[in-house]
Amino acid sequence: MSFALSCFVSNASVSSSSPLSSISKCELNCAGSSIPSSVRKVSSSRITLNMCASSETSTSTGLRMEDVCEVGRKRTGNVIEGPVFVVGDNIDTDQIIPAEYLTLVPSVPEEYAKLGTYAMIGLPDKLYKTRYIDPEDTNEKGICRTKYPIIIAGDNFGCGSSREHAPIAIGAAGGKVVIAESYARIFFRNCSATGELYPWETPERLVEKFSTGDRARVDFENECVVNVTTGKEYKLNPIGDVGPVVDAGGIFEFARRSGMITMNSTC
Repeated sequence: MSFALSCFVSNASVSSSSPLSSISKCELNCAGSSIPSSVRKVSSSRITLNMCASSETSTSTGLRMEDVCEVGRKRTGNVIEGPVFVVGDNIDTDQIIPAEYLTLVPSVPEEYAKLGTYAMIGLPDKLYKTRYIDPEDTNEKGICRTKYPIIIAGDNFGCGSSREHAPIAIGAAGGKVVIAESYARIFFRNCSATGELYPWETPERLVEKFSTGDRARVDFENECVVNVTTGKEYKLNPIGDVGPVVDAGGIFEFARRSGMITMNSTC
């Protein structure tokens, strides 16, 4: 498809404990602009979209979204493992992605990749000597990626504005999991809506149990995280219905697969 759609729940607060079956109405945005009512039909349990969809996903540079974006492919099994990046309490969206970079359009491959290079750039240098993104860390396609697929955070992660770019920036950088004591509600919702991050919650303060660079293993089946560096294991709160939404690639794709949305091509 030649554009990206993100779906936000407008009448239900999505958390790891609230069933997604309660969703009855969605607001659909296309590249930051609302889709006109003439191309959507919303009922109490089903949404039908009439639109032209193109299978062409590459740009003039030849870069495709699948080259830079892992949405819907964040995990292939029950474990995500890698080095962790540890942050404190009240990490807001300005620290995750400053407002000056919000002009980047995530549905454009080059701009999506660029957005990832600015992830967590607002963290103060004095407190975070190690940076989430190192310009020298690039993959085989020459795209800058973080070496930290897992973020360990304190309380109220993602507070501040409601910008969807925050979880997208972390995901575009190569982030897959955030484990926090608590989240700002809208950030938590945007993690699942975009399909960019698995937002696990922990009943224990893990920022004091991990250090940046420690290797961690997040076990989805046993709902725990293991600090591979120290050998200690910590239980996580169940991720609930949010997990399958991120697996699917976001709330829009989850709704399509579940039969809540049908797409009629008018081309």
